[in-house]
Amino acid sequence: MLQKIREKFTGWIAIAILGLIGLSFVFVGLNYSFIGQSYAAQVDGEKISANEFENAYREQLQSNPQFAQLPEQLRQQLRTNILEQLIQQRVIDNYLNEAGYQISDEQVTAMIQRAPEFQVDGKFDIETYRILLAQAGYEPARFEASQRIALRRDQLQRALRGSALVSPSEYRRFLNLAAEQRVVRLATIDPTSVEDDIAVTDEMITAFYDDNPTLYQIPESADVQYVMISRSDVAEAVSVTEDELQDYYEFNKDRYLQDEQRQARHILVTFGDDKDAARERASELFARVQAGEDFAVLARENSDDSGTAANGGDLGVLTRSQLENELGGAIFSMDEGEVGGPVETDFGFHVVRLDTILERGPLPFDQVRAELTAELQDQQAESLYRDLERQLSDALFDATEIGQLAAAVGAEIESIAGFTRQGGGPLGNNQAAIDAIFDESVLAGSLLSEIVELDNNRSAVFLVTRHTQATRQPLDQVRDQVAEGLRAEQADALMSAKADEMLAALAAGTEFAAAAEAIGVTAAEPIVVAREATNVDPSVSAAVFTAVKPAQDAPTTGSTRMQDGGFSVYSLDAVIPGRPEVIPLAERDAGKLQLADQSGIGDFVAFVQALRANADVAINEDVLAAQDLL
Repeated sequence: MLQKIREKFTGWIAIAILGLIGLSFVFVGLNYSFIGQSYAAQVDGEKISANEFENAYREQLQSNPQFAQLPEQLRQQLRTNILEQLIQQRVIDNYLNEAGYQISDEQVTAMIQRAPEFQVDGKFDIETYRILLAQAGYEPARFEASQRIALRRDQLQRALRGSALVSPSEYRRFLNLAAEQRVVRLATIDPTSVEDDIAVTDEMITAFYDDNPTLYQIPESADVQYVMISRSDVAEAVSVTEDELQDYYEFNKDRYLQDEQRQARHILVTFGDDKDAARERASELFARVQAGEDFAVLARENSDDSGTAANGGDLGVLTRSQLENELGGAIFSMDEGEVGGPVETDFGFHVVRLDTILERGPLPFDQVRAELTAELQDQQAESLYRDLERQLSDALFDATEIGQLAAAVGAEIESIAGFTRQGGGPLGNNQAAIDAIFDESVLAGSLLSEIVELDNNRSAVFLVTRHTQATRQPLDQVRDQVAEGLRAEQADALMSAKADEMLAALAAGTEFAAAAEAIGVTAAEPIVVAREATNVDPSVSAAVFTAVKPAQDAPTTGSTRMQDGGFSVYSLDAVIPGRPEVIPLAERDAGKLQLADQSGIGDFVAFVQALRANADVAINEDVLAAQDLL
């Protein structure tokens, strides 16, 4: 949940560009061999602590529970890339500190209040905010601090991206190339044109089979029975009574203490070019409110704060710490229903109305009921699941057959036939299951496995009922498959030879149609091909647009293998430049902005890489190499 919220807030493309490896992972345990190591890396003398690194690693793993295990090489690659991401974030933060980039409390507050995740009926809801953060394990202050950091980084990125320019001549050249068309003639050599020349004998089939002993293998497999317990199955049986909820609330009241909060509305008049005129306009609006006009209507029609104007100037529910400037001072010194202003801040002049005061104290029970219920259910499910694991462990100690385990925990005996070292069936490619099943003692079929933790929510015990060694399929079973492969290989060689023969004829001066006829195919009429053409094979289109432009009276010729298996010989006769003027103006303008933005992203990435290259970075290899996956 938090990751989705954070991605939505930051929009920081560099994370994706600099990011992790393209796999998802699961955290299954910690090794504390790095205790005593104070840092994972130092960047210009500032430490990235081992704890910060491990937390970042753990967050990535815990957010992807669909994978149970990883090979050691990928674990180390993941750790390396996460540490590199932290290093690059640190060099950016160091630069921002030196450059004096600042994010105000108002900017952080406005960003959070605009997030749909924290809104109810289109308005920011403080209880939803608290609940979602609690579920994600965040205190509001820590979350808001992280968003302030993300906003600063985003500010830098937007500044660099916004400075990228594409000159008119560069953009015209781009449009000329993007809309370019090419005139080509094609001769297609398909497999049917060479099938009469293909000959595959029994001797060839036998020889190929004998020369390729690693092909046509049936992998090692096992038929497996297993008993599995699941946390989700246990959770379905959990129910929480009203009395339990009330008792839990009373015991945890201190967790839900809230500072005094105030809900207010404002009308913002920015300074513009004339501060005195802005003050006068704000004073006029204040007078109109005092005269009885509807504050919300005036805000919608007059406020320069685009983030709140549509909601009648509603600032949402705020604590004093969220508004430490003059505006906060005014709001927290007013009485309910009072209108004040104009209040001057860095943003302009504000006319303010205080709507509600929420006194300090614990949140009402009904507002935290959903969170309390979820917590109690999780606690009870965890307890029941651990009890079930102990029952399974106790039963395994004395069990002589798998049915006893199933009876002990009230589970069904499940089975998979033909489970391989690549996985299979409901267990998929779970590495923990693969390792347990193909353990030598279990594979022998006489012993039950130990209890295997498949992931954070499932554990199982396995019994192999049948083990089949890897074998090779007999030639008689794969004869047709071998023959088909040999025919395809011969067809490819024959088509390639025909294409070479036609190209040689074209180089010798033979006309395109005549050269095609000489190899038994027909030349098509010239066609005009665009870069995004759908009327030709994609491989042909790619070859044509990477070919050298033809000289006058000297076409560029070549050949390429097509996606459908055939070959195509082409003659590139002419290039027609694109005409930007035929593209609607709105599309041209939008395209230019998009091209400039892409250039800006490249500038930002290059800037970060330069900061990284110039930074004094020391990596603690002991912390990086610490293993924390089974």
